[in-house]
Amino acid sequence: MTLAADTLPPIPDKRYFTIGEVSTLCQVKSHVLRYWEQEFPQLKPIKRRGNRRYYQQHDILIARNIRTLLYEQGFTIQGARLQLRDKGQQLAALPAMSAGDSLTDIRRELESIARRLER
Repeated sequence: MTLAADTLPPIPDKRYFTIGEVSTLCQVKSHVLRYWEQEFPQLKPIKRRGNRRYYQQHDILIARNIRTLLYEQGFTIQGARLQLRDKGQQLAALPAMSAGDSLTDIRRELESIARRLER
């Protein structure tokens, strides 16, 4: 049984997340996240020494979006890739946040955008 996107755990207010943390937050296995990195160019965690991955909040939102497209909406990898590409073009048209915005404001805005994109 998989969890619906609206029942996933909340994303903590911090800057970087390990692959294990993201796995828990998205309710998918770590190897699935590594596979998605190969298939979806939008999902690009920072890689540091030893090739360790560090995800940011926007990466978690992208992974959750991929999860929704594949597991809940039934898209194929190719179909989900096209959906994300189209949503990326829509996001480019949204107003940018200013440098003075707080992390909480930015997080709130990202979650709002993610909810709009899920519709």
